[in-house]
Amino acid sequence: MSDTTSPPQDFAATVEQLETIVERLESGELSLEDALTAFEQGVRLTRDAQQRLDSAELKVRALSEDSEGHLNVTPFTGPDDPKDAAEDESKETPPW
Repeated sequence: MSDTTSPPQDFAATVEQLETIVERLESGELSLEDALTAFEQGVRLTRDAQQRLDSAELKVRALSEDSEGHLNVTPFTGPDDPKDAAEDESKETPPW
């Protein structure tokens, strides 16, 4: 497999492919050559997934910055448990 293959359409597809590769590698049924090929593909997919996560983080930061460049950090609470929202507000927020 070459490095010129196109990446999956979305992050979920990348993760799904990685899970499949891990299962194949863990099965122990691959030959050495096939295991190396699968490992190389997994490394490429992992790098792609990390780049997607980094890009998403940058977008979130850009959308969360105020006019002075400071991040507006708001604790995330799920829609099902308003009790957790009160507990989260008392916790210290990350320094970024």
